[in-house]
This record gives sequence, C-alpha cells and structure tokens, in this order.
Amino acid sequence: MRVIGLMSGTSYDAIDAAAADLRLDGDSLVLRPLGMVGDAYGAEVREALAAALPPAATTLAEVCRLDTLIGQAFAAAALRADRELCDGQAELVASHGQTVYHWTDGGRVRGTLQIGQPAWIAEATGLPVVADFRPRDIAAGGQGAPLVSLVDLLWLRGRPGTPVALNLGGIANLTAPDGTAFDTGPAGALIDAAVHHFTGRAYDTDGALAARGRVHEPLLRRLLDEPYYALPAPKTTGKELFHRDYLLAALAAVADPAAPATAADPGTPAAPATPAAPTAPASPTGRGTLPHQDVIATLTRLTARTVADAVRSVCATEVIASGGGTRNPVLMAMLAEELPGVPLHTSDALGLPSAAKEAYAFAVLGFLTLHGLAGTDPRSTGARHPSVLGSVTPGRDGLPRAPRGLKQPVRLVIG
Repeated sequence: MRVIGLMSGTSYDAIDAAAADLRLDGDSLVLRPLGMVGDAYGAEVREALAAALPPAATTLAEVCRLDTLIGQAFAAAALRADRELCDGQAELVASHGQTVYHWTDGGRVRGTLQIGQPAWIAEATGLPVVADFRPRDIAAGGQGAPLVSLVDLLWLRGRPGTPVALNLGGIANLTAPDGTAFDTGPAGALIDAAVHHFTGRAYDTDGALAARGRVHEPLLRRLLDEPYYALPAPKTTGKELFHRDYLLAALAAVADPAAPATAADPGTPAAPATPAAPTAPASPTGRGTLPHQDVIATLTRLTARTVADAVRSVCATEVIASGGGTRNPVLMAMLAEELPGVPLHTSDALGLPSAAKEAYAFAVLGFLTLHGLAGTDPRSTGARHPSVLGSVTPGRDGLPRAPRGLKQPVRLVIG
C-alpha cells in the first residue's frame, strides 16, 4: 500500500510529506521509502499560527479559520506528494496535523489539540485520511506522546547494545529498546524563540549565531533548574512551557536574582503576549547587554545537556538522531561533546532520511490504523493498553477493505 505521511512539528516551519510503500510480511512491516517533499506554510498562515500559539490567547473564530487554512495547506502537500512521489497511485494519507495545544495538569496529560481539518485532504486527493492520532492514547491514560516510539521500537529491534532513537524537533524526544520513551525538553523551541526575538528570523541557520557566541553559565544553570527535567518518564511537554516569555523570565531572573519568576503555569491559559522589541536583556554583570549570540549559544548547550542527561539515564550505547536539529552542526557537536564514547549517528545511516523520519512514522501509524492494528506501546506513553489510533475520513470511494485479523508486526524493515 502506498501511503503518504504528513507532519508539521512544533517549529511549524513547513509541512513534510513522505511517501512509503508499506506491506506486511509475516511478523515484519516492510517500508520502502519513496521520497519526501516539503511545503513551507504561507506567510499568512505562519503569522496567524504564531499569533495564536501559547502563551498568546486566541479565539474560537481564529481556531476555526486556522483549522481550515492548515487543512488546505496539508491537502496541497498531499496532492504534490501523490503526483511527484507516487505517480498518482497513493492509497492512503496519514496526517498528524499541527499541534496547537497539549494540555497538562499536575504532570498528567488531560487533552491535546491538533488542527488541519482532514476533510480538506480527503476532498482534494480523493483518498481516505487517518488523522487525530493522539487523543485515543490520552483517553487510555497515556501521554499521547511520543507516538513515534512504536515505530522506533520496531525499527531498532535486534540492533546490538542499547540504541536509542532521538528526534530533535521543536521538542526533543527519545525512545529506548525497553520501551522507555519521553520528551527530554526543548530542542529547537527556545533557540528558535530567541532567534526570532533578537533577529526576526525563524531559526539559527547552520548554528551560525550559536557558533559566534559563548555559553553564559549563570543563565544555563538557571534554565537547568526547570522542574520538568527531574520528572520521571513517561512525560511530555511542549511550547506551552518552553516559549519566548519563559526565556525572557529566565533572562530577567539572571539579571536580577531577587526578581520573582514570571513564567506562566503551563496548565493555565496565558494572557496575550505583547510583542517585545528585538533587544538583548540586561546583563547580570551590569556591564551593558548580554549578546544575543551568547543567549543562543547557551540555549543550544541547554538542549545538548538535557538530551545527553536523558540519554545517560537509559544507559544508551548508541544514539540515532533525526529531525531538523540534526542540520544544526553546532548542536550536534555539543551533543557529541556531552556524550563522549557514545556513537552519534543520524537515521540516514540506517535508511530513513532524518528530515522525513516523523512523516514516515505517521505513514506507518496510518497504515496500522487502517489494518486494525495498534499504534502505541503502553511502556512508552504510559497508557493502560495499546490502542488503534486516530479517526478515518473516507475518500471518494469510501474506505478500502483492508484485511482484518492480522498479527501485530514485531519489527520494521527498511527496504
């Protein structure tokens, strides 16, 4: 079956569309990658999305508008992938949608919201669409994340030692062979927030800004005091916690240790954010300003340090990384420094393009759903039981008649 997986992560810079030929072969699921295309959000959608995400407030009218606009953008990406990668022969679309809120309360996930109405995808492509993957796991008592953990477990099974799969998106997450999986904390989320605040750009291209800065140890220590890092797995987080105002509160606290923290409770809706001028905060040394390159270097080290701490906590012997963060050479070099003696590879070396791994993962989850097979491992999300994930929107010809009574695959083979 030719399946198109659609993904836009917490960095919301583009929609990744990956096409895969998937088939069950005994107890193996065989994935043949067909390629990936990427479509950047238009300026209107990106600006509207940025204005609506936490800690900003929004309206139901704006959520409705974004649900439609993002659904149409995902539909265009699916059409392009079908045309360019599948010769018009795709049979299913699996759409993660765009996460806009992950509701946590006292360490427990209460709900999650991904928008990008799948009806637009089904109408444009004529194909059935599996979407809204996360809520079923949450309803079963799970975290709803990281959902790629099942794919990682199948993919890494049989590899020697204790390999871990690491995804470096807006938020970093890892999966270990024993099923332990969790969000480690920010990957690009705070770096991107700082870059946009200081320069107006979306992200630190090639780590160039971090490379020109120096790590500011007082700021790093302050950021490492975040209670989230000490929580036990399974756990999940997002931009509800790690956002621009969180960073500005930390910078203010370092400049004036007596000042009270101002970051909002991640479980409480925040007031609208007031855009700040792109100027550096006061330096804690009292000698001018802290260069924004130093702030960005410090945040890059924060990501490397917290990821490395998480990797060490599961006694990993190898790290296989994917996601946009792998394209930041400064981040990857810092991560290697933090993990001496632990080989660090990207998923490309094992046959899965690192830039498209999550999109391929959701193609797998959509395929499993259509075949009535579970898309979660309770060890990874903390759910009471495995679940068949998502909701299915019929295509032009209704739903394909997938065979039932199939056995759950125990490994993923790339070939």
